[in-house]
Amino acid sequence: MSLEIAKIIAAATVDTLYMVAVAATLGTLFGLPLGIFLATSGRGELFAAPVLNKIVGAIVNATRSTPFIILVVAIIPFTRLVAGTSIGTTAAIVPLTVAATPFIARVIESAIREVDHGLVEAARAMGATPFQIVRKVLIPEALPAITMGLTLSVVSLLGYSAMVGAVGGGGLGDLGIRYGYQRFMPDVMATVVVVLICLVQGAQTIGDWLSRRLNKRLPRR
Repeated sequence: MSLEIAKIIAAATVDTLYMVAVAATLGTLFGLPLGIFLATSGRGELFAAPVLNKIVGAIVNATRSTPFIILVVAIIPFTRLVAGTSIGTTAAIVPLTVAATPFIARVIESAIREVDHGLVEAARAMGATPFQIVRKVLIPEALPAITMGLTLSVVSLLGYSAMVGAVGGGGLGDLGIRYGYQRFMPDVMATVVVVLICLVQGAQTIGDWLSRRLNKRLPRR
């Protein structure tokens, strides 16, 4: 493999990390409050709004059930509105964020619902407000599960970032298609696959370590 190709692969890896990092950050910023709302707005819960809960839940489910490659094409007008273009790494962040937000919301909802309800009742008995319960009880107790869920989200985004290469999104997916497939360069394709595997493994390892550190029930190593 030539030095020029190696530089192209390195640049594509940086583009992929940029897309995934920004999309994961934005998806968490949007998905965190959404997930908290879904977990606490059912009938008889902290912020009871069962009708709105069902409406928001239906929208989240509809977005999650849409295949990612179809979602990318379907929201091209919105992508152009936000990013000014529908191709390139910056434009790819838009569909990645749209796909990540409902996924992260459901992950956070699930993590919060796993918190012992007795802790919530104890906080209520001590006069804590709903916002205090969320901030001081639910989120701290659910943090290890949230961390694992966010790790899974990052891993999924790495796979999605490769898919956006099919529609000019840049990054390793675009490199694999243009060089590995269209130019019949199997060594480039193999390198792209290896780099993606390494990125996924690295993200999973870091996520597992953080989750163990945040889990108060496990002994520190």
